[in-house]
Amino acid sequence: MFKVMLIEDDLTMVSLLTTLLNLEGFMVKTPANNNMDGLLNAVLTERPQIALVDVNLRIGNGLELVREIRREPEIKETRILMASGLNLKKECLQAGADGFILKPFMPEELIKLIHKTIRQ
Repeated sequence: MFKVMLIEDDLTMVSLLTTLLNLEGFMVKTPANNNMDGLLNAVLTERPQIALVDVNLRIGNGLELVREIRREPEIKETRILMASGLNLKKECLQAGADGFILKPFMPEELIKLIHKTIRQ
């Protein structure tokens, strides 16, 4: 079973995505940290195969979190999909993300992208 970590601060989105991903057979982890170091530590502890990271987090910048993940030897191979309401695909890929999805997105689009990213 693939472990997916949701790094998203919109609680409604977290609830919807958790339900969707559970129905698709993924184990979902949602860190409840109030700072960027806590999020990085959650990824280090949980070691998800894939992380879905929002670009704009209330507590910091998702792009910087991705850069930090890529600098950590133990988790630098974690697959990362980033999401934003703005088309920041280029910036996300440059930061080290494996993929990008523009909000709002359809559930099928996300699931397809997750499976594609896992196979990379």
